[in-house]
Amino acid sequence: MYRQTDIPHPEPTRLGELKRLPRPLYGHRETLPNRAIPRRHRHPWAQLSYAARGVVEVATPEARFIAPPDRAVWIPPGRLHGVRCSRDSEIRSLYLDPEACDLEWPDCHVLEVQPLLRELIRAFGELPVLYDREGADNRLAQVLLDRLRAAPRVPLMLPWPREPRLTRLCQRIQERPDAPHRLSDHARRLGVAERTLSRAFRAQTGLGFRRWRQRCRLFAALPRLEAGERVTDVALACGYESLSAFIAAFREEFGRTPGELVNRAPL
Repeated sequence: MYRQTDIPHPEPTRLGELKRLPRPLYGHRETLPNRAIPRRHRHPWAQLSYAARGVVEVATPEARFIAPPDRAVWIPPGRLHGVRCSRDSEIRSLYLDPEACDLEWPDCHVLEVQPLLRELIRAFGELPVLYDREGADNRLAQVLLDRLRAAPRVPLMLPWPREPRLTRLCQRIQERPDAPHRLSDHARRLGVAERTLSRAFRAQTGLGFRRWRQRCRLFAALPRLEAGERVTDVALACGYESLSAFIAAFREEFGRTPGELVNRAPL
């Protein structure tokens, strides 16, 4: 149930100015929170970062989470994070009091935004910030929360190492996904044995080097696909020598082809 407390002042426009949310569920379409904030920051409420168009990426010290339009990233209260988005993205962020909304998920993760949930987010964004808590607007908010609780989790997460040398290695791959990035070359550059580097990489990320590199490349492909680039061009730009290899890797990672995963239908 929602807490029965109201904010007796005009609608806020800056999230950082709020002492508490104006409603337990907050996400008006025209307010400033509907933009990407790449610098690392945190806030005392939870956030659902969602792009109605484009691709949104949430970076925490532990991982990178990416969401095309049929996905969204859940960020728990107090979690240090930055948000980036692809060009021409249209963000629909939701901010929540987790206790009041009965959504106390402690970890960042990616959720599937099914068609009904997508339409509920769109409709909720049209409500006033201080929507009526006793009428139809409140009922719409509760249905949205119900569908959010039922949303399936999906593994669109790239774990990030903390060891400085591995962090720089991962940044190189993220910045140049088209480069070969062989583990033996990185080991030679760092002056360590390839086996030692492989063990350290798995210990820090939970993934083998090749699997991590593949996931990083595929994450780099999503904004390009959403922007409408040719699949063949995206494959080459992300380090794949053939279209078939790219599609096979994409299907292995996401369980779908590139065309099936990226939903270009705007809100």
